[in-house]
Amino acid sequence: MIRAGVAALVGATLWASAGVAECRQALALGLDVSGSVDAREYRLQLDGVAGALDDPAVRAAILSAPEAPVSLLVYEWSGPTDQRVIAPWRSIRDAAALQELIDGLRQVERAAASPGTALGVAVAAGAAYLAQRPACLKHTLDISGDGISNLGPRPRDVKRQLAGRDLTVNALVVEAAGEDSTLTGYFMAEVITGPGAFALSAAGFDAYQSAMTTKLLRELAVLSLAQLGDEAPPALSALPALRGQ
Repeated sequence: MIRAGVAALVGATLWASAGVAECRQALALGLDVSGSVDAREYRLQLDGVAGALDDPAVRAAILSAPEAPVSLLVYEWSGPTDQRVIAPWRSIRDAAALQELIDGLRQVERAAASPGTALGVAVAAGAAYLAQRPACLKHTLDISGDGISNLGPRPRDVKRQLAGRDLTVNALVVEAAGEDSTLTGYFMAEVITGPGAFALSAAGFDAYQSAMTTKLLRELAVLSLAQLGDEAPPALSALPALRGQ
């Protein structure tokens, strides 16, 4: 909690002292709803995103600079033609806007979709959504998944096409609880890309909320310091432990 509080303070200091952007970060969350995700896991995932956004430390990080807000979008994906936006772009300038997003996610019901896993298409769709927010200083795609791609373009090919763009693709990988798996390694090699990209594992969907909370805090903290570069005031330069963590 202390670390998260420092991250929020860093964010607030950055946007108060540096040039204020219209939007400091566009963050798109892509959720796997393929056939490997059953009804219980679907609910754990949606409620996990809502719960992570409702975490006090995440709230503080998102709301630390309302004059340069975080812009959020959430979508679901499975087969090549199954991408559904369940929370369209919105700029989170105050607690009411964040609460509205959280409440909306908790009320989403599952829609019919093909059972396939078109991970490459899902990443390309997320990149297209992020392109709708050109005014944002940073663009981040969070792609969640519990299996390898089996339909559509290979993720590695989409990753190659995204190279050099103003975009970071991170992954939240849902591993089978209690089993050895190379799935996180697959996402690291085939999916993640861009400055500071990382993959984070969750031991089953029961651990999804905790992993998503950690992931959001890491992304929001990295943004605050990475954008300052050599212009960081002395008080912030004294916090090297937060850089890239």
